[in-house]
Amino acid sequence: MSDFFQTGIVATFHRLGRSNLEKIEAELTWYANERPIALVLPSLYAEIEGDALKGIIRKLKEVKYIKEIVVTLGPASEAEFNRARQFFSDLPQEVKIVWNTGGRVTDIYNEIESSDLPTGEHGKGRSAWMAYGYILSQQRFHGIALHDCDILTYSRDMLARLCYPVVNPNLDYDFCKGYYNRVTNKMHGRVTRLLVTPLIRALQKIIGHHPLLLFFDSFRYPLAGEFAMDVDLARVNRIPGDWGLEVGVLAEVYRNTAIRRVCQVDISENYEHKHQELSPDDASKGLYKMCVDISKSIFRTLASEGIVFPAGFFKTLFATYVSTAHDFLKRYEDDAAINGLLFDRHDETLAIETFTNGIKKAAEIIMEDPLGVPLIASWDRVTSAIPDILNKIHTAVEKDNK
Repeated sequence: MSDFFQTGIVATFHRLGRSNLEKIEAELTWYANERPIALVLPSLYAEIEGDALKGIIRKLKEVKYIKEIVVTLGPASEAEFNRARQFFSDLPQEVKIVWNTGGRVTDIYNEIESSDLPTGEHGKGRSAWMAYGYILSQQRFHGIALHDCDILTYSRDMLARLCYPVVNPNLDYDFCKGYYNRVTNKMHGRVTRLLVTPLIRALQKIIGHHPLLLFFDSFRYPLAGEFAMDVDLARVNRIPGDWGLEVGVLAEVYRNTAIRRVCQVDISENYEHKHQELSPDDASKGLYKMCVDISKSIFRTLASEGIVFPAGFFKTLFATYVSTAHDFLKRYEDDAAINGLLFDRHDETLAIETFTNGIKKAAEIIMEDPLGVPLIASWDRVTSAIPDILNKIHTAVEKDNK
């Protein structure tokens, strides 16, 4: 993106001209001596067999400034865990694999839960959280970067730009969110384009000015899974265990650090990964489920900020959202036309209808249970309840990787 417009209240770093990757990586290598950074890769075993992760590994072999790569593995058997260890052993960096369903780490989860602390369900949020625990146990890292393992257009430039604002002491941001284009022969990113942005704008119309809504609305791609952060945020942030992960992380960042220490950076000219099905007839999967979880996360976050949902609020919201979403749909159709992209108005309208149903389901759930499933506990709370838990995590991961 060639513009230099500063969006909202979050510092925005653009891709202005050709990137000087060698210069950025050289600086990162220098700064990382004093401010080391660990890379977290949440991975499903199935991704090891895919082309995307193989391409990511080829690129990571050339990265000098990452001190350690922590692969946090989803549900996997012992044979799959060993296969994963072999697969990632080609990396020149120090690599540790967190076997989340292995016996040792399962015992860790059980011990935390026995202290009435929530650890969430199996998923990306829980896996990332345990990886943070292992990194914190080492007490030697300044920052943590995280990105998904299904990126087909991965490049070294993407990781360098993501890490730079946190690792460079002259910038010294606590949290950096990545953003990018999602375009092939058509626009992708329907959940951001047709749910999150119109929903946030609709809430602003009803509630009026609110700092949290302005914060959410300042992100170019709020659902991007790529970010870097100071380790202290990993210590104090709570984490959602569902599809509301990215929005929930932003809400925790809003609570736990100053906005002037938050930024977003254009990390890729284009970004391609696997696409979820809309699943308009089944709220338990696909983008429909994602919509419900994201909407619940937004509503609960607003409630925690003191926003009251009086009788009739959600009925007004549904109507306002639909009107706002259709206004955006027209803009996207025109944007696609001027760029020669395909645009399926029926498919886009079906997405809005599905998301409207998802917002309604989320509202029903919120009205019945305003608190819902608790967020995964922050590590500072866990260590307060179980002072030696980080040592136990370190021991468990090290033994699994011997």
